[in-house]
Amino acid sequence: MARFILRRGSLALLTLFGVSVLTFFMFFAVPTSPAELQCGRDCRPSQVQNIEKQLGLDQPLWTQYGQYMKGIVVGRTIGEGDTAIKCDAPCLGWSFRSSEAVSSIVGRALPVTISIVLGGAAMWALLGVSLGFISALRRGTWIDRSAIGFSLAGASLQIYFVGLLLQVLFVYTLKWLPTPSYTSPFESVGDWLTGMILPWTTLAFLNSAIYARLTRAQMLETLSEDFVRTARAKGLPPRQVYLRHALRAGITPIVTIFGLDLGVSLGGAVITENVFGMPGVGFVAAEAARQLNLPVVMATVLLAAFFIVLTNVVVDWLYAYIDPRVRLG
Repeated sequence: MARFILRRGSLALLTLFGVSVLTFFMFFAVPTSPAELQCGRDCRPSQVQNIEKQLGLDQPLWTQYGQYMKGIVVGRTIGEGDTAIKCDAPCLGWSFRSSEAVSSIVGRALPVTISIVLGGAAMWALLGVSLGFISALRRGTWIDRSAIGFSLAGASLQIYFVGLLLQVLFVYTLKWLPTPSYTSPFESVGDWLTGMILPWTTLAFLNSAIYARLTRAQMLETLSEDFVRTARAKGLPPRQVYLRHALRAGITPIVTIFGLDLGVSLGGAVITENVFGMPGVGFVAAEAARQLNLPVVMATVLLAAFFIVLTNVVVDWLYAYIDPRVRLG
């Protein structure tokens, strides 16, 4: 098991290294240099050169990449002399638009995204797996047909439609909920819950569809396996047969999809955050792309890659726990 974890961890680090190199050099492939963006439209070449020197952009690309990665680990000083900027670890660069550390911008946005995604993910996984599980056990009944209809509705609709519809209904018409917003749970748990309930509900309704259909298909396949029939023949209680044997054997594809969805969403729930006007990582990334704020765009891409790789590693470890054949393969 230890060798399995080390092997997966090493591959994850290599993947992150490759993504960081690719993202960093794509950053400099943009026709307009960061120095020109900071200097403005009516800027003389001498001013651009001074800004490049100040920000260290006149150095070779590999030197700049090394400084960038060093800044993430231990921090760094951007520029020289009186205009030098101290950037503490993890230093993700300096925003040319807002004149502040990118890590500060991402640090303000990340709790919003984590709150939206973790709450929504818990709801959509629980709702989807429960619907699929019950639907498989009640195959052919009205419960099964209702669950299939619910999942088809969720798979057919779009988040901007459902999100706006729920806001009109519960915020502006019935006035049961306040306008979605982020409040730190350390300040007020009640305000945090009421501000997040609509984004969570929207994500749960839309994303649970695929989990319900996949769980139903996996359960129907697993219930026909020999080991399930053997468990029933041995007289095991139905709950133990269904939960301990059937669901555990069929849950590995669901874990894979959940890990991918969670990683991608943590990298920035762009549409959700823009629909509800919540300044998370996705909202910040979209604004940075519109403003050509390249250091912020690069930081959000690296953050998304980190979360995707991290969740894939966790999924691999869960595989090894759920199915011992994985770590022996």
